[in-house]
Order: sequence, then C-alpha cells, then structure tokens
Amino acid sequence: MKFAKMQGAGNDFLLIESGGEERDWATLSLAICDRHFGVGADGVMLVMPSQKADVRMRLFNADGSEAEVSGNGVRCLVKYAVERGLAIAHGGVVSIEAIHDVLAAQVTMNGPRVESVRLSMGPPRFEPKEVPVATNMSPPVIDMPLDVGGQLIAVSCVSMGNPHAVTFTSDPVGDYPLDSIGPKVEHHPVFPARVNYGVAHVLDRSRMDVRVWERGAGETLACGSGCCAAMVVAHLKGLVGDCVDITQPGGVLSAEWSGAGDVFLGGPAAFVFDGDWPE
Repeated sequence: MKFAKMQGAGNDFLLIESGGEERDWATLSLAICDRHFGVGADGVMLVMPSQKADVRMRLFNADGSEAEVSGNGVRCLVKYAVERGLAIAHGGVVSIEAIHDVLAAQVTMNGPRVESVRLSMGPPRFEPKEVPVATNMSPPVIDMPLDVGGQLIAVSCVSMGNPHAVTFTSDPVGDYPLDSIGPKVEHHPVFPARVNYGVAHVLDRSRMDVRVWERGAGETLACGSGCCAAMVVAHLKGLVGDCVDITQPGGVLSAEWSGAGDVFLGGPAAFVFDGDWPE
C-alpha cells in the first residue's frame, strides 16, 4: 500500500489514496501509525473521490478511532491532491468533503507547487449538543468548572467540526502537566464523544501559545482545529483580535475569526517522504 507522509507544523499524517473500498482502516492505522514498529504518525488521512466536492477525506487517529476533521490534515490533503493531480484549484479554491460538511481551501500556487493553504474550518458551534458536552449551561459554554481527579479546571467548549475543550493559563504552556491532565479530560464522562483538550496562554492581542492533547493521538506538535478553538474562545473573552499567530511545539499557525462566520486556518504543509506499507 503506497502512502505519503506529510506534516503541518509537526502534526504528521500518512496520506493514502482510496477509491472508497471498505477495509479495516482502524487496524491499519494502529499498525502504521506506531512510532516504534510502524511508520509513525498522528493519523491516517484517506484521499478519496467525492460526488459533491473536489476531494473527500476520512481520518483515522493513531489509536484507530475515526475523527471528523483535522485542520492540519486537510491542509496537507489539499497540497497532496493538487500536486498529485487529483484536484484542480478552480479560481484558487479546492473543496473538501468531510464527515459533517464541505470545507473550502484557498490555494496559493508557485508554479506546479502549492505554496500555501488557507482553510475555512466553517463556523464554530457553541450549542452543548453540537460540541457535544453534557451541561445545562447556556451557549457559549465558557469557563465551565470541570472536576478532574478532585481538581477543578475551568474549560470552555466549542466544536470546530470536532469537539474541543480549552483552558487558559497565566503560566507558560510548557509548564502545564498536559500529559497527566490531558487524558483525564479527553475521557471525562461529560464529553460523550471524548474531546480534544487545549491549554492556551495569551501573549498579546495577536499572539498566543497553545498545546493540545488530541483525542485518539495524545499530545501532538500542532493541532489546527485546536488552535482555532483556542483563538475563538480567546476572542469571545475579548483577549485577542481577529487574526492571531499561535505558537505550538511544532511551529506557528494562524487563526482568523471576526466573531461571526467561518474560522480560517493557515500554516505550513510539507511532504516528508513516500513509502510502501506491506499488506
């Protein structure tokens, strides 16, 4: 099985072309994403034909679970599809069919190469049932107290096509014990579909630092939807403006949101290598 390894700010994916055939993608993802016995990646991104968009995606996390969307993964997919001749950027735009929606990406070309991808993540969703989160709070769910092993944490909940909970810290995000708190929040019973958990530190109105514990993958070097979620919540709190550069362990992503409409995500996407996985 041929694949291409790609990464966006260190958030890495194995892209596999599929005609839509059914197979045990979950088991494959567990094996091929293993960083010791496999290729190593945060997830497997299937590149598929679509009846209603230029290209269709399916995403399987490193633990074999299927995810709704990944901002960095989709940006990698767009670069792959255009440069490998599977999609044409009509008017500089490529449409992507995800599980819940059709997304649009603005593509900047440099000859035959995709120079940059600015992805519309769609509008953030705040209704608790759309996140989903089990709470009686009215939307948006901001600073909801969450009991994590006897420790109360204030989390704000939003869906960027996938579920996110964000907490803010006044300390450097590198000091936050994400490896111990992250899995507890991910599997907390208040989140029926599990959740991506981000910790954010606002530097000024145009800069933030963020780390994310991703559902099904653990802490990743970058999380596009997690950056968008953190920026949206910070915007609702009045802490940032409409365009924010967000530094994560793997690099810098940009998130744009005016307070209404779609959230836009930008950042690097690059090929690492092509390979062939033995079936």
